Amino acid sequence: MLLRTEVTEVSTEVQEALAAQRPVVALESTIIAHGLPRPHNLAVAEELEALVRSVGAVPATIAILDGRIHIGLDKRQLERVAGDDDVRKLGQRDLAPALAAGVSGATTVSATAFLAARAGIRVFATGGLGGVHREWTETQDESADLRVLAQTRIAVVCAGVKSVLDVPATLQRLETLGVGVLGYGTDRFPGFYLTSSGQPVDWTVRTPEEAAEVIRAKEALGGPDSALIVANPVPEAEQLDPALHDRVLGEALDECRERGISGQAVTPFLLDQLMRRTQGASLEANVAAVRGNVRLAARIAAAL
Repeated sequence: MLLRTEVTEVSTEVQEALAAQRPVVALESTIIAHGLPRPHNLAVAEELEALVRSVGAVPATIAILDGRIHIGLDKRQLERVAGDDDVRKLGQRDLAPALAAGVSGATTVSATAFLAARAGIRVFATGGLGGVHREWTETQDESADLRVLAQTRIAVVCAGVKSVLDVPATLQRLETLGVGVLGYGTDRFPGFYLTSSGQPVDWTVRTPEEAAEVIRAKEALGGPDSALIVANPVPEAEQLDPALHDRVLGEALDECRERGISGQAVTPFLLDQLMRRTQGASLEANVAAVRGNVRLAARIAAAL
């Protein structure tokens, strides 16, 4: 059974959990449709939902199917997102055209955060955020994630921003936009594939309960709607080897310049080169980070 509204279907499990104020964790679907190879993607999607349940929370994987928003997917719908070649990649700006056209799509960070908050979900787990791109002064290219996070009241558990981006500039932009950042068990901002980006964070929490207290305080304060980032580093034992990361990224950046790759094409190229030149080790670090973020998000949601 589903709760049907004008454009949204909330699964019964998620609907009942929200009504009873039980913990719910939003999960994006882009990592399933576009971030991982098949059939590994479906196995990871099922594993992430199981991790949420193991802590006593309810997973709410979000996607657009046939022009309708789905908050919480059943097994068949999850399989469709993982296996259908026609599933598009949808950011927040793409939602209205997708609904009007009746298409199916996997939601990115910006779309998932927006839809989760709209449904009343307080915690969202993902891998890494988008941010300010390298050579921003020339391209003016930054992820839509930043704008949406500045306008959406939700706690986002992540492993920092993608390490191919300009991390210091992204942190400065988050400060300018009023988006709070907590380091979870660290005073250094995580580096997505890496435990640390080397950049400091101003605030550190060490337990899910401490993170929940910050969320409650933020809600009590009111004021502008904006996200709270809980930056959770991938464990050192599971991170991508830092020397390998730096060497491969440097080589890929050189190749970008040599081939004239610029603008929005840079980040996908760099991520693809990292995966290829590390023989998939970057992908393994990505999945390890997502697992840790999902576990933590479920614990924070339970503490709330």
